[in-house]
Amino acid sequence: MNLPAGASILDVDDLSFAYPGQPPIASKWSAGIAAGVTLLFGDEGSGKSTVLRMLAARQPAAGRLTLAGARLDAEPDTYRRKVFFVDSETDAFDALTPVECMSALADGDAHFSQESWQALVDGFALAPHLGKRMYMLSTGSRRKVWLAAALASGRALTLLDEPTAALDNASIRFLWRALAEIAEHRTRAIVIASATRIDAIPLSGSLELPLRST
Repeated sequence: MNLPAGASILDVDDLSFAYPGQPPIASKWSAGIAAGVTLLFGDEGSGKSTVLRMLAARQPAAGRLTLAGARLDAEPDTYRRKVFFVDSETDAFDALTPVECMSALADGDAHFSQESWQALVDGFALAPHLGKRMYMLSTGSRRKVWLAAALASGRALTLLDEPTAALDNASIRFLWRALAEIAEHRTRAIVIASATRIDAIPLSGSLELPLRST
């Protein structure tokens, strides 16, 4: 079911975080993240990945996060089940095949679409790699496996960290088409962290680091 334009999926209240001795990445930041695609913009090293980890409930921070009705402080397990996030530095899936990786990422996702997964595998030209282990794949191919799982997800919030990094041009064009379709349907929220502006797809919102109250 499509949500109304501007409908908030993630509510952020007074979120604050800083590494010791460093300027705040977020300072009493409050916002509503709407259905569709939101850009999280910042220079290299500005803290974009840290913000994604905070929103994914993997980095503790002060403040309150509420995702599709689930408050992180009151229902942490429910909150986390509503988020799709893969840390690009992880080696947790190295011993798995792409199909096994997808199954692990889709575990507990009642609305995961196998049909969309297959279409995304085809669009990213992943079919020749499905029998390999993830550690055998190039950086770009591993990212495409995670992106296919992310875009087929039915979770309320999907967090993508520099999704075009290491992708070939054909895969980037396919990614933008897939994201544009999701943005049009407005069934969930996707936050893309990027050091470059995005003009290839319609955005429901744009955030810029450092994050602070306005």
